[in-house]
Amino acid sequence: MYNTAIYPGTFDPFTNGHLDIVKKAAKIFNEVNVVIGINTNKKRTYDINEMRQAVEETLVECGLDNCKVIIYNGLIGQYTQDNSIDYMVRGLRNNMDYFYEENIAEVNKLINPDIEYVYFRADNVALSSSMVKELNGYGQDVSKYVPESVFRVMKQYGDRKD
Repeated sequence: MYNTAIYPGTFDPFTNGHLDIVKKAAKIFNEVNVVIGINTNKKRTYDINEMRQAVEETLVECGLDNCKVIIYNGLIGQYTQDNSIDYMVRGLRNNMDYFYEENIAEVNKLINPDIEYVYFRADNVALSSSMVKELNGYGQDVSKYVPESVFRVMKQYGDRKD
């Protein structure tokens, strides 16, 4: 049976923690859609198209040929339903992440009752996009927290705290 999973996020920026989750999902699913969602409640720090290209480069460099990157503006539950996707991948750093994800899952299940969540433990527990942006904003070297292609995008924007 062919199975497809979605791994949604704002990925602003895409971190090594995100990459770790994608690698784990790629071992289990035939196809993984890394979906960069447009969240109208969040102002992006990095251009969404540049980030998509950086993530695509990273996936190619890692040999993850069963993964693709998509930009989507809408409800993720609707995306899964429209594209017949049965699995949603999420990374968990701690129990607070779990409770947050469970609330989101309930909303998505209202739209697509067939969606199943698959949780992966993030190996880089403290790593978050917000943390990376904060460190970068204070001029710290964040190259060890993000893939090389993502770091190149970040360098174009300089030290930013937003």
